[in-house]
Amino acid sequence: MAQPGTAPSVPHAQSAPHADWSGYVAWFSLSAVYRIALALSPSLFVAPLPALIGPARAQDIPDIKVVRIATGPTDSTEFPFGGLIGNAISNPPGSRPCDRGGSCGVPGLIATAQTTGGALDNLRAVARGDIELGLSNADIAQWAYKASAEFEGQEPLNRLRLIARLYPSTLHLIVPKESKIAALEDLNGKTVAVDGEGTGTRFMARVVMAAFGVRWDAIKTQPLDLTAAPAAFKAGAIDAMLITGGAPVLALTDLAREAPFRLVPIDGPAADKLAQVLPYYVRDAVPAGTYGDAAEAATLAVGAVLVARDDLSDDLAYGIARAIWHDRNKALFAAGHARGKLMDLQSAVRGPDVPLHPGAARFYAEQNVIPPLPPAPSADPAVAPEVPSDPKSDKPATPATMGAASGTTTGSATRSLFDAARSAAGL
Repeated sequence: MAQPGTAPSVPHAQSAPHADWSGYVAWFSLSAVYRIALALSPSLFVAPLPALIGPARAQDIPDIKVVRIATGPTDSTEFPFGGLIGNAISNPPGSRPCDRGGSCGVPGLIATAQTTGGALDNLRAVARGDIELGLSNADIAQWAYKASAEFEGQEPLNRLRLIARLYPSTLHLIVPKESKIAALEDLNGKTVAVDGEGTGTRFMARVVMAAFGVRWDAIKTQPLDLTAAPAAFKAGAIDAMLITGGAPVLALTDLAREAPFRLVPIDGPAADKLAQVLPYYVRDAVPAGTYGDAAEAATLAVGAVLVARDDLSDDLAYGIARAIWHDRNKALFAAGHARGKLMDLQSAVRGPDVPLHPGAARFYAEQNVIPPLPPAPSADPAVAPEVPSDPKSDKPATPATMGAASGTTTGSATRSLFDAARSAAGL
């Protein structure tokens, strides 16, 4: 795994804007700059730091850690939300203490958000060890971890570990105001922008459309991203757009100002049953006024999740989870994005059947979100500690079995996900 402080290898890397951090001046002390520069380019420095600053101050050098968060395109929800996460978990040297109005993040941690191609790119980058943290969707995270559904026959990304489920990421069906499309079933024969291969939108759209009885090959899909799809929409080149992202999505907010649109509801028994059968999906709604004068629309959403690799240190994973859910950071997320108001600690482990990182599990156990963890193994083999059980499962309450507190997968890994979706809809 690329250790904290190494140069990023995720494509399209770009840092998200951060809110004002106290202690910026102190952060850029000689010791901090030296540590960061040395981590990035060791060959630039030949003299040890104590020789530069003297033995009296060498012992005071803070232990600086740098982590990167893979997010999404700049006009997505994930990119700015990744910046919020970076602010919440960072605590640069020189920051005011948390109890004095300063940072409540992990001491010595500097986190930055980076743009990427999206949800699947992030999972693969984290699994390879190219980046420390990544945002993705709960459905893709589970399928990629287990090599099931769309990923059947592929190498499982079984080094992924869940840090937190954050907020519901909304499925939007957008049409021109004058369009006669009134329901998902009306997309048959239409030209629809559904983002590119490997994106969260495309994966979720296939499942939802199957549940509603819409054949994927019955629509004319256009693999257009968040930049190209709005342009095609304004030009009248497509009949509809399907986009997954926490509302409001920046690209759609911009589009609403230039070409007002209508949100088509994704509603009814099929949506209800799908949310019941697949635990990573939930019912959702885009409030009226989110995008100009567009009326409220019921829909489905998938959990947006933060994942790490299994070799992220337990203490760091614990600190990251604790910082995300710190009481003082609630206002940061709520003010930074409307979806931040929907973050719920009790839902932090629900959704994907991906193991919790042991460090994050320790935090959630302390908060009574999950049952108490087993005690550390005794050095005496004759002493066998009793392992508490998860009341919702017949398996021991270990981090490896707590990725989905509200349920697990439906059927075996070989069962067709689309058959499951159609069965849920009674088709």
